[in-house]
This record gives sequence, C-alpha cells and structure tokens, in this order.
Amino acid sequence: MKKIKVLIVDDSALVLKILTTALSMTDDIEVVATATDPYMARDKIKKLCPDVLTLDVEMPKMDGIRFLSNLMRLRPMPVVMVSTLTSKGSDTALKALELGAVDFIAKPNGTLAGNIAEFAHEVQEKVRAAASARVRPLEKRIAVARPASSSTTQGSSVFGRMIAIGASTGGTEAIKALLMDLPADCPPILITQHIPAQFSASYARRLDDTCAMKVSEACHNSPILSGHAYIAPGDQHLQVVKTNGKFFCKLSGGELVNRHRPAVDVLFDSVIEHAHKSTIGVLLTGMGADGAQGMLRLHQHGCYTIVQDEDTSVVWGMPGAAVKLGAVDEVLPLSKIAARLLEAPKAGRRRKAVRR
Repeated sequence: MKKIKVLIVDDSALVLKILTTALSMTDDIEVVATATDPYMARDKIKKLCPDVLTLDVEMPKMDGIRFLSNLMRLRPMPVVMVSTLTSKGSDTALKALELGAVDFIAKPNGTLAGNIAEFAHEVQEKVRAAASARVRPLEKRIAVARPASSSTTQGSSVFGRMIAIGASTGGTEAIKALLMDLPADCPPILITQHIPAQFSASYARRLDDTCAMKVSEACHNSPILSGHAYIAPGDQHLQVVKTNGKFFCKLSGGELVNRHRPAVDVLFDSVIEHAHKSTIGVLLTGMGADGAQGMLRLHQHGCYTIVQDEDTSVVWGMPGAAVKLGAVDEVLPLSKIAARLLEAPKAGRRRKAVRR
C-alpha cells in the first residue's frame, strides 16, 4: 500500500511533535520530514515531493499565507493549514482557503492531552481528504472569481421555496461561489458547513461582505426570510421549524451526527418534517457521507435534489455518496447550480441523476 507522504511545517517544537505523533499512528500516512520555516519547507518539497503539506500560519522569515500564495502559483499541492483558535487566526485560515488550501485544523496546545485521540483522528482524516483533493493553480482560482449578482428574480416561481445546502471539505469556497451567483432577492438559504465553532461567525461575515444577499450566522428562533442566507454555527445543529405558518431557525447542541455538529443530515431531516416539498436540497464538495441519507429522504418525500459534480468538487465524498444512493435529481458543475436553483424545478419532476 502506497503511503501518503506528509511534510509538516511549523516553528513550534510542541506542535511538530503532536502532529508527527498523530499522523504516525496510521498505516497509510508517513511523515517524511518536518520544517520550521518556509525556506526549509521549500527545499524539502523539492527534495521529497510530499503528497500533503500541513502549514502553520505564523512563522519566522515568511508567514504561512505568503508562502501558500507563492506555492499555489509555482507548485500547487494539497495543503492543510494549522491555525490558532482566535479571531485573527480564523480570518487568516479563511484567507488560506481562498488561496487554495484544502482545509484547516485548530492548532493543538499543551492542554490537548485528554483529547489526543479525537485530535489525531481529525488530523488523519483531513490529510487523507487532502491527498485525494483536486487542487487548482492560484491563477485559475482568481480567473473564475465572479462579482456578486444584483439581478432579481421577480415573477419567478422560486418564491415561497427554501434552499438547504450541505458541504464539508472545500465547501467554504464552493458556497461562496454559489452565493455570489444568486441575486439579492433569492429564496431563503440554510447552510450547514462543517467548520469549527470559532470560525463560523468570521466565515458568515466574509460571505456577507461578498454576496448580494444578507449572510449571517444563524441565531436560535430567528425568522427565515427571503434574501437571507443562514450559516450554522460551528458547534450547533441548524434545523428548520414552522410556527404559525412561518419558518424559523432552531439551534441545538445535541449529539454528534455522522461525527459532526452541525450535521447536514439534521438540517435535511428538519426540512422534511417542516418545509417538505417547498425545499430544494443541495450537496456540495465534502469528505465523508454526511447529508447523503438525508438527501435520499428529501428525494423520497418529493423535494428536488442537486449535487455538485466530481470534476468541480475538491472532494467528491458527500455528493458521490448521495449519487450512489439514488438520491439525486441532477449532478451539476458548481457554476451551473445557481441558475438551476432560480429555475425552481418542480418537486414532482423526477430525473435520474442528470449530469450536465
């Protein structure tokens, strides 16, 4: 079995030790080297050709963001960022995703001992996903960036509907691209993206600055309104509830579902219970299978279902799992999903995973 070769880049001896230990616990991952600054990392990348790089944000000689930008221009490769759980750290990690990093993990610290198994599992899964991710050069990422839409959909049958979106690895940028293609008066959108609790508010603010619609982190009991997109907080499940004929957001701690909180299946199942056929379900790029079973139930209850295609997904885990279950009406490239949502396909119009 070919092992995934990993280069760890961090100036902290403690972090280097923790990450090396976590990644060395598996049979399919090998830490081929460590580096304490970007210049050392550059030389080891040339010499060892690692499959995945874990990269610290704050380092001597050159910060991680500048190094990542150079790397994505000159030698694109899968990168998992290691970021501190601070407001500044979360903004920097989200910037790294814009530049092409596949994912990020919260930087471990000296209090990690009790959660080492959980942390090790997270690191291992993110490295595995990164190893199979599709990475585009930075120039191509910039070329496909689009300004926020300001067009309207007056008279469209899409009004009165709701859109529920789930995503994971690669999803922060996919969601951004999708929302930027939608007008300010779009149907209400509920989004479950697998993201740490300390990052979801920053992520919502960045989307709000970019998109024509209003984007915010969901609040418990907040009304669900057209022209608004609601991001699930990083440590709470987001659900739809209906009271006196109106829809509201419900947040709950609850148990992990599919090892996640928030979980896409929780959102989709609440749609079935309360919004039913008025909702379109969407699954974007992501590792694992969260949302696939929920999408199957949406499909069986008459909701229209769309997934991102494999070619434009960073990781085709969640969308691919839904396709395998026969839960999907259409498989579309990311650039075509927004237009399809605005066409408002009728719930009863069934297609067999149409690919475009």
